[in-house]
Amino acid sequence: MKTINTTKAPSAIGPYVQGKIVNGFLFASGQVPINPATGEIEATTIEGQTKQVMENITAILEEAGTSFDNIVKTTCFVTDLGQFAQFNENYAAYFGEELPARSCVQVAGLPKGALVEVEVIATVK
Repeated sequence: MKTINTTKAPSAIGPYVQGKIVNGFLFASGQVPINPATGEIEATTIEGQTKQVMENITAILEEAGTSFDNIVKTTCFVTDLGQFAQFNENYAAYFGEELPARSCVQVAGLPKGALVEVEVIATVK
């Protein structure tokens, strides 16, 4: 088992790590839209927050030696499914033709007042 830790994604805000590689799979912790440079959520819209979340995921994938092409499953949490279309548009921009399996649910709240959180499982070569 290998722990993933990069300064290009936000540090954990609780008792967890950014990700673990086990048996050829990366299990990444859910990412909220914290800017790793400031430690704060700066974007106020679902579009901006989704972009920051996906950039945080990019950094974790790179640290693990994998990419969006190798994501097999995502779990997405949003605080307002009324913004589902805006979330989808920004989320989809990070994937090629091979889309992962996905669950997306509305939740009552997320850490630090975030509007979106995404976790991923990806294969690692």
